[in-house]
Amino acid sequence: MPHHVSDADIIDRVLAGDVDVFETLVDRYTPVVWRIVAAKVPRQEAPEVVHDVFVRAFRSLPGFSGQHPFANWLSRIAVRTCHDFWRERYRRREVTVSSLSDETRDWLAGVSSEDGLAGGTPPPDPAARFEARELLDWLLGQLSADDRMVLTLTYLEGLSGREAADVLGWSTAKVKVRSHRARAKLSRLVEQAGLNTGGSR
Repeated sequence: MPHHVSDADIIDRVLAGDVDVFETLVDRYTPVVWRIVAAKVPRQEAPEVVHDVFVRAFRSLPGFSGQHPFANWLSRIAVRTCHDFWRERYRRREVTVSSLSDETRDWLAGVSSEDGLAGGTPPPDPAARFEARELLDWLLGQLSADDRMVLTLTYLEGLSGREAADVLGWSTAKVKVRSHRARAKLSRLVEQAGLNTGGSR
């Protein structure tokens, strides 16, 4: 289908029964959805979650009001699909603190500092950086789906309280309260793991 055909026209055709043209929207917005999903779920799970996003979007299309751009509506579905991924798959796996590199331990110590997640610079060494990412995924995985998503949006992605509220469908006040509590929970996890004081090797 030509690129100049608008999202609204495609949606009208889909709702009229020409369901095959929905594939045009999939092709058009896969890069957008992929960027959202890849930042919020384990990389190996991203393709399946991206697929789920478009399945949900197709099923929800009759409820699309057109008051906001389709890309914004689809982005909200993507975030909520990631949210549900963690709700359904509340992961718990052991972390062997003694096996962590010094760089990773130092980086994680910063997670519980005043700057928190936003102030933590990943280790420069590729292996340590991968290790840090895996461990941060584990730490966030110990939180509830709501806590994980609000921290990801506000601390890791740098969204404002209002922007995160819009994405999550919450009030701004709820985002502020929930992010503060989630931040405190994450700091306690870091402390309990012996990572904020260097632990023992």
